[in-house]
Amino acid sequence: MNREVTLPLIVDDRGTLQVAAADVSKLLRTVGGRWLRLVEDGDDGLDEDTVAALTIELAKLADRIDVACIAHSSLR
Repeated sequence: MNREVTLPLIVDDRGTLQVAAADVSKLLRTVGGRWLRLVEDGDDGLDEDTVAALTIELAKLADRIDVACIAHSSLR
């Protein structure tokens, strides 16, 4: 899974972020964590390897959002 996703930052005319990056990052990590718990609880409809791979990718995406927003904030 090596596809890159471009994440536009949503800013107003003053450069202020309109979506809290921490909230988005937390949501992505929470979804992955929930999937992992479902697998651990024995949900038969979920493939463990697929869930693990998707959870890792969600965490990477959350990390990229954090880095992009930190970079944006440091430019201001």
